[in-house]
Amino acid sequence: MEKNIFARLIASALNLQEKAVANTLALLEEGCTIPFISRYRKERTGGLDEVQIAAISDRFDKLQEIQKRKETVMKTITDLGKLTPELQKRIDDCWDSTELEDIYLPYKPKRRTRAQVAREQGLEPLAKILLLQRERDPERAAERFVKGDVKDVATAIKGAQDIIAETVSEDERSRQQLRNAFARQAFITSKVVKAKADSDEAQKYSDYFDWEEPLKRCSSHRLLAMRRGESEGILRISISPDDDEAVERLKRHYVYGNTPCGQLVAEAIEDGYKRLLKPAIETEFAALSKERADEEAIRVFAENLRQLLLGAPLGQKRVMGIDPGFRTGCKVVCLDAQGNLLHHDAIFPHPPVNKRTESAIAIQKMIQKYKIEAISIGNGTASRETNNFIKDVLAGRYDIPSSPRSPRMPSQPSLAPPQVFTVSEDGASVYSASKIARDEFPDEDVTVRGAVSIGRRLMDPLAELVKIDPKSIGVGQYQHDVDQTQLKHSLDQTVESCVNLVGVNLNTASQHLLMYVSGLGPTLAKNIVDYRKENGAFTSRAQLKKVPRLGPSAFQQCAGFLRIPDAKNPLDNSAVHPESYAVVEQMAKDQGCSVADLIKNKEKREAIDIKRYVTDEIGIPTLTDIMQELEKPGRDPRSQIEEFEFDKNVSTVDDLVEGMILPGIVTNITNFGAFVDIGVHQDGLIHISQMANRRIAHPTDVVKLHQHLRVRVIEVDRRRNRISLSLKGI
Repeated sequence: MEKNIFARLIASALNLQEKAVANTLALLEEGCTIPFISRYRKERTGGLDEVQIAAISDRFDKLQEIQKRKETVMKTITDLGKLTPELQKRIDDCWDSTELEDIYLPYKPKRRTRAQVAREQGLEPLAKILLLQRERDPERAAERFVKGDVKDVATAIKGAQDIIAETVSEDERSRQQLRNAFARQAFITSKVVKAKADSDEAQKYSDYFDWEEPLKRCSSHRLLAMRRGESEGILRISISPDDDEAVERLKRHYVYGNTPCGQLVAEAIEDGYKRLLKPAIETEFAALSKERADEEAIRVFAENLRQLLLGAPLGQKRVMGIDPGFRTGCKVVCLDAQGNLLHHDAIFPHPPVNKRTESAIAIQKMIQKYKIEAISIGNGTASRETNNFIKDVLAGRYDIPSSPRSPRMPSQPSLAPPQVFTVSEDGASVYSASKIARDEFPDEDVTVRGAVSIGRRLMDPLAELVKIDPKSIGVGQYQHDVDQTQLKHSLDQTVESCVNLVGVNLNTASQHLLMYVSGLGPTLAKNIVDYRKENGAFTSRAQLKKVPRLGPSAFQQCAGFLRIPDAKNPLDNSAVHPESYAVVEQMAKDQGCSVADLIKNKEKREAIDIKRYVTDEIGIPTLTDIMQELEKPGRDPRSQIEEFEFDKNVSTVDDLVEGMILPGIVTNITNFGAFVDIGVHQDGLIHISQMANRRIAHPTDVVKLHQHLRVRVIEVDRRRNRISLSLKGI
């Protein structure tokens, strides 16, 4: 019954069909993953995508939390002996956490308040008398309550007003009325703490030293910036509606006229508003606005991470990875086509050492000995200089002398010169010091591991970046300020989605990559790698059933996302799930050919009427997916990688002139714009207003992460080291 209620509530909230939601919840309860449900259970979900399924899962979790809270609320009120049938029905019917807390508030155990003290002194009847506002002389009415701790009439009236103030502040109608005022007209205000105004750490918050704007217009990044400034003790933040108007609205509900009692009630309302009600709703809205800002920041972070993980791979090529540097030199590694480390060295082509000729000789030797096909250079310190040096070496601009010790390297016309790429090295240092890196390269130091990561990122960004905590990859803002549980949940979902979208080579994937495959996880991923080491490469998906602890359920979840190139059954290198092999084999049989021939022969595929193969388990959506997969089995959804080169005449901020048009690479995307590397060791910002000659909802409508652009320099603020760029008119 409860699940039916949940399905109905979720379907209504997300504007989805109730049956599709109910089936999705059932699949999730069975242990199916989001990628599996989205890809292989379209008939049951009505074709819901991963975003919709994730939203259903998240809503379900929240409803379960509310259900647990309702049980606590019900028990507390029951123990107090105050649970009436009407109150129980209200709680049963309530699925809004804020409304539930409003219902519970009058019964909620709390610290000993001024109102509670007044009630203990027997002043609650007096409070009710004042609220009714029928007494012409409230002081005479109060005289009856002067006894015990109540020393005089003034004390009695003050106690009664405390009760009224608390009663009004806990009233659902009052709270909702003030919420409406906050939602409609509240302003968020930021002021600098005077003692910190002149400090160096405060300057980055200078925009918010005296800031005010409507809360409903405050963007995610501005709110998070202000909250960070507040947490660092530099800013004071407040959220407030028009206080006078809010108090007047409350008085209309409780004050019936300009009578002595009415005046006392009005005073109590003003006190309750200032002392109890407004602080409570302000705290609520501070938390709510922060939650919404977190959600937006996390959404942007997750989208940037998705674009980064799905970056164009070079593929299986022999790669030289270079971690550039000046004083400490450049660490160089040579990798085979599978990413295995073959050799490492250090060169010193830049000042202060400046051994350019020796470095050029070393690079040429490594290129020829290890048949290097591409060179991957990190984008950190000395990146531009190293890139120029490598291109000079490849262009033969160094006159390398012949000698018995150092003979001139013979030309090899059969080898094309390596392509040169610059890759982001964000997080490489985190990886190099991690347990994963130590396990992979126990005998190498962190500099070698970092260079290996830079080389592998070029070959397959996804396979390498999954080894690094997403927060260290540098594609988000305020990642340390947002809800860390929500952030991890969202980023883990994103990584899992990307890994399963691309698919994983079962015979080359690392343990860390395998653990993100649907249905696996750390233990099964390790067991697969161990089995591979002991028994050699997998030759079929069916062999997965021999992996320890990988049972039928895990096999069902993971098999379709694992690929085996050159497998005997070509479907093992496709996204066709083993549970659908029989229908493909029947299609091939009906066409008088093998499955391999069916994949190769377009005419035979076009002759298939998929409606003939519909069963109770397999419908048109799955059959359509199968036909698309047979057309290009195991296709990689990622784009092709492109070479990029910065403007040779610009290498520092001092070289920039307003009006210049320069090539750049998008390094990060936020709600307010995109940051672009133009090769001057300081990213420039394209504000959202400078992205197009039309109004756009979000920067991702125009740009993508790591996209190559041509941008115009519109302002250079050398004092604050800020560069403003534009896409308009280019």
